[in-house]
Amino acid sequence: MALTLCGRARRFVSATSVYSNGCLQRLQQTGSNRFQLGEAKAIRLLPRGTNMVQELGSREDFLQENRDTETSYDFLGEMRQRFLRFKRQKYLPQIEKFQALAVAQSPKVMVIGCADSRVCPSYVLGFQPGEAFTIRNVANLITPIQNGPTETNSALEFAVTTLQVENIIVMGHSNCGGIAALMNHQNHLEQPSSLVERWVMNGKAAKLRTQEASSHLSFDEQCRNCEKESIKDSVMNLITYPWIRDRVKSGEVKIHGCYYNLSDCSLEKWRLSSDKNSNEFYVSDKEIWN
Repeated sequence: MALTLCGRARRFVSATSVYSNGCLQRLQQTGSNRFQLGEAKAIRLLPRGTNMVQELGSREDFLQENRDTETSYDFLGEMRQRFLRFKRQKYLPQIEKFQALAVAQSPKVMVIGCADSRVCPSYVLGFQPGEAFTIRNVANLITPIQNGPTETNSALEFAVTTLQVENIIVMGHSNCGGIAALMNHQNHLEQPSSLVERWVMNGKAAKLRTQEASSHLSFDEQCRNCEKESIKDSVMNLITYPWIRDRVKSGEVKIHGCYYNLSDCSLEKWRLSSDKNSNEFYVSDKEIWN
């Protein structure tokens, strides 16, 4: 069993860590969907409040089940078959296209997405190889230029100034573990205790705004609101980069924010607009695709 950032249980990470790191209690509180790698194979849903020890048996049984699963599944063999299937079914029938891509790329879109395994921008939005320059990080955060260099803004610089993409999409999603970690962090603690907490604290402004506006809501509902607020903040942070701001003002680059709802497969979309008279930018034009 393993924990993703959002506390969901998955196989293929040592079950010992579940017992030794105090994660079992969080699993008992949240419940989880458990999936086996390879072709999607749903095991079953454990409802909230499930006693994991009773459900899975003794610790020894739990560890043995995990070991059996790890040894019975040939991940590298499966990966090899997938690669060869890609070559037969996609690469060879379009060999001229892929050979052209081997020489150069000219994507029109830059996507900043979340590292969450459930939200692959190319899969969800249907991008083909060469169409989208993509980078993913925890909670799809973009920091302002004043915060200094990051992997994300260095990729942005390359995409905008060298590849000259025409659209930038910040794509967040529901049930985001990074935002849950942000919302869980105690505001009075000055020094976050982990690398994840240090990173997601870049979304603190969205968190404080969410807490002020929706303190009467449940924690899960607050997280949903913060996920959207964080996307909007990242969209606005893009304007702090002069080479993006200038291109947005000239119409060379358009910026969009997207929120993908895992539960009902809907997409909420905004775009960055500007007021030519006041020279100010704002997020507007909400659309819902479902």
